[in-house]
Amino acid sequence: MNECIFCKIASKEIPALIVYEDEKTMAFLDISPCNKGHTLVIPKKHFVNLLDVDKEYLHAVFDTSQKVGKAVKEAVKCGGLNISTNNFKEGGQVVMHLHVHVIPRLKDDGLIPWERHKERNWDDNEVLKQIKAKIQ
Repeated sequence: MNECIFCKIASKEIPALIVYEDEKTMAFLDISPCNKGHTLVIPKKHFVNLLDVDKEYLHAVFDTSQKVGKAVKEAVKCGGLNISTNNFKEGGQVVMHLHVHVIPRLKDDGLIPWERHKERNWDDNEVLKQIKAKIQ
């Protein structure tokens, strides 16, 4: 993964404002934050996204996300957090290396959550059957 910017950050080939690091994970301030304290948590090993990561690193990334989330919430004195991961280009993923966003949320911060569909052009029971058939 020579061209992956997050792999380069993990190997310290390029600098980042690192807030936490352990054997498997690293957390650093987002270079283009949504709010003060917006932090990214990555596995040091390259995985494309949540569907690609093995269980060992998945657990490590979310353990670190929880630890960092608690610290961010206290440090920036925010009322809440969004802790999320975007997967694939259509899901909003920009860097194709698994990363979890820890985004502090403040009352009236102007960030807009995703829009909900009020009218559906699908049958939920059919979608339910299709998803259940694919779970392994």
